[in-house]
Amino acid sequence: MSTTAKGPKKPNLTSVTTINEDGSHFTLHPADVHGRFTLARRVVALAILAVYVLLPWININGHPAVFLDVAERRFYIFGLTFLARDLWLAFFFISGLGFSLFFITSMFGRLWCGWTCPYTLFLEHVYRRIERWIDGDATARRKLDRAPWAGSKIIKRIIKHGLYLLVSLIVAHIFLSYFVSLPKLYQYMQESPMEHFGAFAVVGFITISLYIAFSWFREQFCIILCPYGRIQSALTDDDTTVIGYDEGRGEPRGKKGSSGAGDCINCNRCVQVCPTGIDIRDGLQMECVGCAACVDACDTIMEKIDRPKGLVRYDSLNGLKGQRRRILRPRIFVYSLMLVLGASMLGFALTKVHDVDMVATRMRGMPYFVDEESVRNQFQLRLLPKRNVPTTFTVDLKDAPEWLRSSGFDEPITL
Repeated sequence: MSTTAKGPKKPNLTSVTTINEDGSHFTLHPADVHGRFTLARRVVALAILAVYVLLPWININGHPAVFLDVAERRFYIFGLTFLARDLWLAFFFISGLGFSLFFITSMFGRLWCGWTCPYTLFLEHVYRRIERWIDGDATARRKLDRAPWAGSKIIKRIIKHGLYLLVSLIVAHIFLSYFVSLPKLYQYMQESPMEHFGAFAVVGFITISLYIAFSWFREQFCIILCPYGRIQSALTDDDTTVIGYDEGRGEPRGKKGSSGAGDCINCNRCVQVCPTGIDIRDGLQMECVGCAACVDACDTIMEKIDRPKGLVRYDSLNGLKGQRRRILRPRIFVYSLMLVLGASMLGFALTKVHDVDMVATRMRGMPYFVDEESVRNQFQLRLLPKRNVPTTFTVDLKDAPEWLRSSGFDEPITL
């Protein structure tokens, strides 16, 4: 069940912002906001989404820039070819990403969540843009939710959810193109779904999952399912750059011109624009994704009432208290060391990846054969070329004694 309140939800310190007291889903309608951080986030989002869409179209050495050919167990990544036996390299790559996230989090908090997380990018810059385009601003959307099911509401709901399904279907096809390539995907689309039922089922599952996630579940994924918000408390400290409220400057809250009042006029604009529905003035919370929407909203209000910007800003908890902030601290050195060590190991491991994999194994059966003139040992030579061009191979016994010779691979072979 889903319900929508008439205005910003009152904070409940015993629950998350998207769940009502009866356990139902509280539907958020964050207001639109404009400002330097919002513009920067939109540019970053469009760049990342463009990369996601264009990578299957970019050709490097005869293959897409990123092509995970699971059927042939070959993986093409920016001109490099990896086989299934090279998957041990993924350990260093994934651990490197983990250490990078640790380092970024310890320095800048949940910057990843608000600026580059794929889920946030699609939710805030695709699906919610569609909703704002069709249903209007936050006030209009709340009004439409409370309105009876009449012609106008039904038409808007059909158009909106139809576009949600269409975008989800397109995203699912783009995702599949990373695994089957664009030409094969286009071929699949022209044939009966039953001829490629596996691919059809994957697209259907992803489409339905995306539709449910972005049309209904929305920010609850970040708050309830994603573990990153819960582990950030172990990665951050009072010197980490986060989004916070300058309580010393803002309190006590009151109208402009009131005797003894701080800079905060209690307009609740920071709450209205928050995509997770929190009040940043209550302090750093698990739901905060570091998107800076509240920063732009508060700066806009400060401009209107002729007060300095930065009442809500990027700063450390120590900085917000007026204390000295340390950038270099033990956890930064530890995460940096682990990151450098992981990157070094990955770089060394990549030097062990060659253009061809060769495996020589003894043939099954008798270990050797003896006749009147020789002793013969039989081996099976397996060649796996990784280059996307014909490669010729020969076998030569280098520095071998005269009495040792080979047979069975006398002529060059091209693969």
